[in-house]
Amino acid sequence: MQYAVGAPLPPPRGPLHPQGAGMTMNWAPHPGPPQPPGPPGHPAPGQGWHAPAPQQAPPAPHSNDITGHVQLPPGAPVALPSPPPGNAAPDAAHAAVAVLLIGPAGAGKTSVARHWAESRRVPTAHISLDDVREWVRSGFADPQAGWNDNSEAQYRLARRTCGFAARNFLANGISCILDDAVFPDRPVVGLGGWKRHVGPGLLPIVLLPGLEVVLERNARRSGNRRLSDEEVARIHGRMAGWYGSGLPIIDNSQHDVATTVRALDEVVARSLASPPSW
Repeated sequence: MQYAVGAPLPPPRGPLHPQGAGMTMNWAPHPGPPQPPGPPGHPAPGQGWHAPAPQQAPPAPHSNDITGHVQLPPGAPVALPSPPPGNAAPDAAHAAVAVLLIGPAGAGKTSVARHWAESRRVPTAHISLDDVREWVRSGFADPQAGWNDNSEAQYRLARRTCGFAARNFLANGISCILDDAVFPDRPVVGLGGWKRHVGPGLLPIVLLPGLEVVLERNARRSGNRRLSDEEVARIHGRMAGWYGSGLPIIDNSQHDVATTVRALDEVVARSLASPPSW
């Protein structure tokens, strides 16, 4: 070992650990002029103490698509689901799918998505865009304070993060359901970004109860998740644009969470058999 300042450290004067402790050391100062060998059992002056070099296993082959036992997602987006062979009906309960649950504030998106993920027979993750946006603690751009360049940038970042997470889960055999208030008339927060970050295999489904229902649910909220009645009504009105879009719509005005989850299962099964065009 060469030191930048001063002479190298002297060799060890004796055992550095108890006999048989299994510790090895390779310590060699910068070589000096040859020295006569010392008595047996003692290092020569100016020379380091050398133990037998430990045997090293050959390095494992490097792979770009795994880390540990976790499969990393491919670069390509999630493809459209493959149709079942023959005339067999798609098995929505066991299929690996990525679902995007869309709806206004107070529609019950997060509750339904969480319950659907928990009740499936195969591993399924729930990814909430609002939760991911709020990972930003200092400097969080709250859209309630006004939609601007900063809040839009954080939204785009959260959506991209959700998309990568979805592809990562699917690459490891775990389905996922995402929820977001996607507007049909606003390209910046529209389906295009989700399709770009997840892929055409994403199944978008709209949850759209009546206005009175979302107002009542919003009133039970607290913190920055609670909106004014005017804002809730405005969002709900714009969500009505999904009618006629070709996307499947669930009106859960009269449904509890469990009933809505069963309806969602049926819609997912139909979407697997005939994916919506979007």
